Order: sequence, then structure tokens, then C-alpha cells
Amino acid sequence: MAPGKTAILSLRIEPGLKEALRAAAEQEHRSIANMVEVMIREYCGRNSVALAEQPAPIYSKQSRAADETKSPRTKKDA
Repeated sequence: MAPGKTAILSLRIEPGLKEALRAAAEQEHRSIANMVEVMIREYCGRNSVALAEQPAPIYSKQSRAADETKSPRTKKDA
């Protein structure tokens, strides 16, 4: 959980999108709320949208895998 206070976000989405979100969260072993936060942070990072305050980055498994393929670790790095 991010440090400090959190804000409540209430929204309506199509049932299919909600199910996709639930499935993505389950796949990542996250809560739905945390999955939404991760998706927003990743979107902002990819699209140069500044965040007011940014704690340590939260990466999804796919983002970590992509980062690892960009800069493979060597024995020296480990």
C-alpha cells in the first residue's frame, strides 16, 4: 500500500471490463484497487503524464519481464 492517505475513487464500467480487471488482478496476485493503481501509473509513465507524488515504482510482471529483456543481467550484476 502506498504511504500516506489514499483517496476513494468510485466509477462505473461495463461488466466485461470489470471482469477483465478482476482477471488481470488475479493473474498479478493483486487486489483490484492495486491493479487499477498499477495500470494508471504504467499509463502515466508510458505517456509522459506527471504524477503529483510518486512513490517507488510498482511494476507488473509484464513490465518487469520487458525491463529484464532490455538489459539482461550478467553474473557481475547479480
